[in-house]
Amino acid sequence: MNANSDTHQDPNDKQTSFLDRVLDSAAVGCLIIAGILLVLLIILFGWLVFGRYVLNDTPTWVEQASLLIVVYITFLGAAAGVRNHSHLSIDFIREGLPDFWNKLFHGIADFFVIGFGIFMTYQGALLVLNNLERAIPMIGLSESWRAAPLVICGVLIVVFSVADMIGKITNSRLK
Repeated sequence: MNANSDTHQDPNDKQTSFLDRVLDSAAVGCLIIAGILLVLLIILFGWLVFGRYVLNDTPTWVEQASLLIVVYITFLGAAAGVRNHSHLSIDFIREGLPDFWNKLFHGIADFFVIGFGIFMTYQGALLVLNNLERAIPMIGLSESWRAAPLVICGVLIVVFSVADMIGKITNSRLK
């Protein structure tokens, strides 16, 4: 269970705990993949420096590969941040309001995040479909690989946010 969880789940509700485990596993999986990609990024830049200054032969593909990897790291981390509630927010005004207004503004914020996730998924899918035939220079992969994290992150943001809303409504964890 997250240390920052402010609600408690019913230990008798096995479906809720299973869903929590699945969502937590998805968020942890995003962070593990992003961490592995970060290590790969460091290795690639090490190879770039070695190739440029020791071999005097700059590997030109490293820049494009690194840009692709950064996109995946960023979006996978962002999706996990929604699940873990680790994004920066300015909520001192909302938290100082009476309980009704606090919950109302939390709900409005959740709807905005869900709407953003849906928009990101839709626009990302359009980019994937429209760039299937275009190749990324130097590495030859389809440009759609750069837009795929938008779709993945958008879907995860929607799923994590909906689970969070359900958790708030039912006063169970799901967040």
